[in-house]
Amino acid sequence: MAIVSSQVIIGLEVHVELSTRTKMFSRAPSPAHRAHHHAAPNTLTDPTVLALPGALPVPNAHALELAIRVGLALNCRIAEVTRWDRKSYFYPDMPKAYQISQFDLPICADGVVHVPADDPAQPPLRVGIIRAHLEEDAGKLLHEAPGGAAIDFSIVDYNRAGTPLLEIVTEPDFRAPDQVVRFARDLRTICRNLGATEGVMQKGHMRFEPNINCVLTLEGGRTVRTPIVEIKNLNSFKSLRDAIEHEASEQPRRWLADRREFGPGTKTTRGWDDARGVTVLQREKEDAHDYRYFPDPDLAPVRVEPAWVQSIRDALPPLPAERSATYTRDWEIPAADAAAIAAERAAADLLEAAVGALSQLGIPPVRGGRAAANIIVQVLLPRASEDGPPALSPLWLAAIVKLRDEGSLSNQGVAPMLDAAAHDTPPSPDSPDGAFRRATDAARAAGLLVVRDDAALHQWARSVIDANPKVAADVRAGKLAAAGRLVGEVMKLSGGSADAKSAREVILSLLSQT
Repeated sequence: MAIVSSQVIIGLEVHVELSTRTKMFSRAPSPAHRAHHHAAPNTLTDPTVLALPGALPVPNAHALELAIRVGLALNCRIAEVTRWDRKSYFYPDMPKAYQISQFDLPICADGVVHVPADDPAQPPLRVGIIRAHLEEDAGKLLHEAPGGAAIDFSIVDYNRAGTPLLEIVTEPDFRAPDQVVRFARDLRTICRNLGATEGVMQKGHMRFEPNINCVLTLEGGRTVRTPIVEIKNLNSFKSLRDAIEHEASEQPRRWLADRREFGPGTKTTRGWDDARGVTVLQREKEDAHDYRYFPDPDLAPVRVEPAWVQSIRDALPPLPAERSATYTRDWEIPAADAAAIAAERAAADLLEAAVGALSQLGIPPVRGGRAAANIIVQVLLPRASEDGPPALSPLWLAAIVKLRDEGSLSNQGVAPMLDAAAHDTPPSPDSPDGAFRRATDAARAAGLLVVRDDAALHQWARSVIDANPKVAADVRAGKLAAAGRLVGEVMKLSGGSADAKSAREVILSLLSQT
């Protein structure tokens, strides 16, 4: 029987490692905190993590707070009472042979977010959040030796075991891979801005598990649903997109071969083979009763006081989408630049503080905001590491913007000035005026102040024109883009002290006269 059409249906489970300093139920250091990213294997353990006799769990209050932050950002209902449950299954990287999780009383539930469409004319996609519950992560099994050598056994690293994990489960509201990736990117940005996670994908701080099946329309109009496939532990947006696209195209062919339809006991889990671009069957998926959930007898239920939730709500920073819209509306920053800055909380805080300092230096918010945003996007964000953009005092940034605004610093001088700010050893200036004076002195000492000698600028321009007759002829013939090469030569002659804009004006003026 032929398939007339296929519609993919996708739900998503997202595992977010919370960046607490210690683990979910013990005082052992957590690898999800930046202080312990590079810990040697099996050094972040204690009797509780290793499930030694007599060790008892104690919940991490900070993990609860971070979970509530994320839940509020996702418009979830925060439970008044939440409980810890044992999820029983054996795996070598789980010393207890069960995982402490949450079953019927999760900390967060019944949320909703709206994912903007790529086409602004289209309405956003409504995505329901079924639940966001806390649990502990498992350890890590290695099936090859460090360095990649083959071994005929497995190595276990318990560093990750017990790390606080927030599992976010969506409704099956997605109908295309692009929608899932957009939601995943936005969720990562939100969680990072809330300080809930470092969000370093390569370290497994966020892992995605899409649940995928298809509604097939057959000849004659009958519809069937394929069994759900859960793809495990995807840790990049590319693999998330590729795995969904593969399943969306493979499931109709799989149905034609086996005629299996959606129903109890038909769900399977598959892994993603990135090298071959295919999913690989792992196991038949357990149902909830297979895990034998029951309340953990070592942990009392948690009563979440409304006043505590309200204090967390009051302390939430503006979400990235809100900040981005504000920058575009109030400071006329281009939408792409505004979104890039808002995605990094440190960059957004830097921009807002710098605009305030620039106002004290006499530069209006619109002009100051656009100029500061340009430096952040063009210079600071490209230098960002996994920990975010380099640290910079907003007073220093404001001073550099003012030097550039008044023509005392060239575009080429911005990066060296940022380097000088990074190595500024005296105590930080306590006012915009103090920062501006220090930045001016630093620019003068480094030879970065723009030369305002018109005679020197004309001499450099004339020398460059005489030395590059063919380029000069191209400019005279109307190829104005070629003037950039002449401007570059003037900057070389001046040692970077000339203003590029002024140099271009002088060059074009001289060429128009000959």
